[in-house]
Amino acid sequence: MTYPQRFSSSDLERIVDEGMIYMCACPAQVASEIRRLRELIAYQESCLTGPENSGEVHRCIAEAAKDAHARMELCLDQVLAIEGWDRSSLRMPEGLRRRRDQALDDDLPA
Repeated sequence: MTYPQRFSSSDLERIVDEGMIYMCACPAQVASEIRRLRELIAYQESCLTGPENSGEVHRCIAEAAKDAHARMELCLDQVLAIEGWDRSSLRMPEGLRRRRDQALDDDLPA
C-alpha cells in the first residue's frame, strides 16, 4: 500500500539535523515522529502478508498511522512556514541561528 508523503526521508533527516545543530528541537521532534510513523506503517503492512495474522487488526493500525502521518506532515509543513525555513534547502532561518548563537554567548563566562 502507498500513502502520500510531503517530505522525503532525506528531507526529514535534514530537518532533524538542522534542529539538533541549532538547538531548535520542535521541528526535529515532529520530523522524528513522522519517521516513526513510517516505520509503524511499514511494519503493519508487512504483518498483512502473514497468513496467521489478523488482517483486520493490522489494517486498522496501518490506517490510523497513515492518518496520523498525514496530520503530522501538515503540521511540519506549517511549522516550517511559520518559522521561515528555506524550503529548497530545508535550512533553518538565520534569525533562529542568531538566537541560538546569542544564547550560547550568554552562557560563556565573562
